[in-house]
Amino acid sequence: MYNILVCDDERDIVEAIEFYLEESGYKVFKAYNGKEALDLILKDNIFDLVLADVMMPVMDGIELTRRIREISSVPILMLSAKGELEDKVDGLESGADDYITKPFDSVELLARVKSALRRVELQNKFKDVSGHEVYNAGRIRLDHTKKEVLIDGEPISITPYEYGILHLLISNKGRVFSSEEIYENVWNAPPYDVKKIVSVHISRLRDKIEIDSKSPDCLKSVYGMGYKIE
Repeated sequence: MYNILVCDDERDIVEAIEFYLEESGYKVFKAYNGKEALDLILKDNIFDLVLADVMMPVMDGIELTRRIREISSVPILMLSAKGELEDKVDGLESGADDYITKPFDSVELLARVKSALRRVELQNKFKDVSGHEVYNAGRIRLDHTKKEVLIDGEPISITPYEYGILHLLISNKGRVFSSEEIYENVWNAPPYDVKKIVSVHISRLRDKIEIDSKSPDCLKSVYGMGYKIE
């Protein structure tokens, strides 16, 4: 059973989400502002996924996400009535993995939750093989058996979606993947208007694996086509 923390100042929304998630077999924990959510995470740190609203009193979802990212790579799905691209980018750049615009239906919510948890499951699952599945590119070493990424021999903290992007690209070195192909492979969902979502995750990944993220040596952009690992 996965533990999911739901944080929203609108109690009816929390109750509705709780109903949908519990019906699907998840265990739900509730908070009504960012500080309450952060306190729960600092106290127990048992959560497999966080659903957080953007606009909340005391501490909003953007600040909550930034604070979580200081201590954890748990997947975070942002919830907001704001649908503008800039608002989505703010959420993603703060460290969120995906973004759901209100109002949403239960089918979309559960699909996004299942996709995020699938990434966690894949990242934590060890393959039952005698040798390790290892990929190297420059300073990067990805051990897919251990689900570990090393930069210059030192392990780094990486979110499930960042890991999924890196594994896709490094296991297909030299091949260019469009944003749509990356989203479809990593998020396991149909790609629709996903270029900015993918570019934000690529930017965060470069910050972790490149010496100079503004002039990357390994994770390259191919103008008008997509991304590749060299």
